[in-house]
Amino acid sequence: MSYAAAHPTPAQAASPGARLAAFAALFADETRATMCLSLLDGRAWTASELARTAGVAASTASEHLGKLVAAGLLAEERQGRHRYVRLADSTAAALVESLASHAIPGRDRPHTLRAASASSAMARGRTCYDHLAGRLGIAVTDAMAGRGLLLTETGFALTEAGLGWFADLGVPLATKGRRPLVSACLDWTERKRHLAGVAGAALCAHALEAGWCVRIGSERAVKVTAEGERALGELLGIDAEILR
Repeated sequence: MSYAAAHPTPAQAASPGARLAAFAALFADETRATMCLSLLDGRAWTASELARTAGVAASTASEHLGKLVAAGLLAEERQGRHRYVRLADSTAAALVESLASHAIPGRDRPHTLRAASASSAMARGRTCYDHLAGRLGIAVTDAMAGRGLLLTETGFALTEAGLGWFADLGVPLATKGRRPLVSACLDWTERKRHLAGVAGAALCAHALEAGWCVRIGSERAVKVTAEGERALGELLGIDAEILR
């Protein structure tokens, strides 16, 4: 995902500071930042969809996407005449979410009822690339820690009880590959760490497939269903009021 890998010749000649500045400059543009935040829903988007979301012309969107793809932040796929882009991997997603957490949520308050409602829904529960975030993600993380399923003091790690909990739930955890089994992702609305990694992604997928959560609107906000409140209450002791 390194900028140097995408631009070997200039990067080799530049100092570490210059390379970091060049990479950071990718986010110093509202259009590119908006696109990256939109892609945190984990889906592949077309250039046209991202252009509409960012409020720019298709040609402008294509230019910005080219820079993000070249830097290794986005991956590109083509199907027929359509061009799709997505965040390159979970590392890229974690970087975007971490940067967003430092943008100080609440500094720019929404000015319309619609914007305020959307902002509230995102803070209540959403997906961050492929795992649960917002108050929902924090509630799940805290409940798992409280029940001895997850260690969070010096870094996230599943306990033996935690591994057994996933097994009893019927949620397999892939142990092969470079992605860590669990990792901590800094939540940009709650300013606390929530569960990510293989386990976080598997739990999120299960929650959506089992109908515990449903996506709402065109953003990445999710809502906990009545079935989800019951399941999370029974499995983790989470109070339904926290999820609403």
